Amino acid sequence: MDLSFKDQWRLPAVVPSEVFTRTAEIAVEWLQSLDSRPIAESATVHDLRSRLGGPLPRDPVDPLEVVEDLARAAEPGLVGIPSGRYFGFVLGGGLPAAVAADWLTSVWDQAPAMYACGPAAAVTEEVAGAWLRQLLGFPDDASFAFVPGSQMAHLTCLAAARHHVLRAAGWDVEELGLNGAPPIRVLTGARRHASVDRALRFLGIGKASLTLIPTDGSARMRVPRLREELAADDSPAIICAQAGEINTGAFDDMDAIADVAAEARAWLHIDGAFGLWTAASPALRHLVKGAGRADSWALDAHKWLNVPYDSGLAFCAHPQAHRAAMSVSADYLVQGGPGEPREPINWTPAFSRRARGFAVYAALRSLGQRGVAELVERTCAHARTFAEGLADIPGCRILNEVVINQVLFRFEDDETTERVLRRVVDSGEAYMSGTSFDGRRAIRISVSNWQTDDGDVARTLEAFRNAVGRQDTDGSADMGGTSASHRP
Repeated sequence: MDLSFKDQWRLPAVVPSEVFTRTAEIAVEWLQSLDSRPIAESATVHDLRSRLGGPLPRDPVDPLEVVEDLARAAEPGLVGIPSGRYFGFVLGGGLPAAVAADWLTSVWDQAPAMYACGPAAAVTEEVAGAWLRQLLGFPDDASFAFVPGSQMAHLTCLAAARHHVLRAAGWDVEELGLNGAPPIRVLTGARRHASVDRALRFLGIGKASLTLIPTDGSARMRVPRLREELAADDSPAIICAQAGEINTGAFDDMDAIADVAAEARAWLHIDGAFGLWTAASPALRHLVKGAGRADSWALDAHKWLNVPYDSGLAFCAHPQAHRAAMSVSADYLVQGGPGEPREPINWTPAFSRRARGFAVYAALRSLGQRGVAELVERTCAHARTFAEGLADIPGCRILNEVVINQVLFRFEDDETTERVLRRVVDSGEAYMSGTSFDGRRAIRISVSNWQTDDGDVARTLEAFRNAVGRQDTDGSADMGGTSASHRP
């Protein structure tokens, strides 16, 4: 019997439970393979295009076949990011409760823009946001937004900052735009993260508006110079400080910067993508002393809180400015209701988005305050062990004071540094990223995964010892493979 496309699509070739059960099996198999599989990918981009590509099928394909084929084709191109031996780009793994909640998020398929689209998602964000304020020492009335990552968290916070400083200068940027507005100065450290500049660019604030403050050898902003620059010009000002520099892990002196910001009536924004999580640790929160005095904060939950990608957080000490910069209205948007609910759409740049609060809620509840502190402190302890072990390897020089989870080091010259890094990554034992620091190549280890244990550290150190040992015996012989410095 000939069936229409519509009828074919509706045929229950496989009931959804079978697809989901098999998908869970594939997921568990992947997670269980992490200890023995190479951490880096084993397929080239060309291989993956061949495996995954081809013409779009003309007819529907059985969902179970689609999932199994996808898993089989993609597997060689997967990087073991959830592994305890992945140390690249400050990417945490997924806590079991957070991953499970993220699966439910996909199945539930809620749209958390408004309570009318799914009150459970909105209320979960309310609860998780309040827990995070408590955990991180932010003001009780600080507003918050769940966003994809620090890039959009910066955009959200700096939009609020733009509104606030221009409103103080008598300009309504939401009504009038930037054409003719008083110029805004942004003062930030010379070693800021690139996402800060990008967020400012999205907001119409270009590089010409930036005043770069020199930093010390650990990449901390020089506060006396900041004070001098602010005193030289009374234009509306935004200061962007940093909690955890991407290479060294160093923290700006936020207490001193907060004093300067208060004197100049400048907005203080803190880029704390991973470093602000130290506020949860009694042993490390001295590093963020004064952070609670800022006007806004940006951080990632997919880093040290170990929830699945993507998950960023924006907090603002001035809810009125935050809402003014983000709020939206339209005839068809059903807002308000009993108890004046906090409509999430008024606090984020997005209309449609994932219900990220479920995974954050699950992570926080599964860890509790003590669990978050222990996770942060344990990974920092592993970083110190790395630094001690690497320092004993001939030719290795540690470049930073290991204050949190970042270890920065290099070997005799750029060529040797690159060669050793490539050998470790190509060995499959561990993954970390190359970087540049003070004009020379370096290697950065970022320990932020809940699964990393003493054995992972020992295996990685042994991989470095073997890589250097091979360097001693065969000089500059090329190992082949893909250079880690060329990875994204």
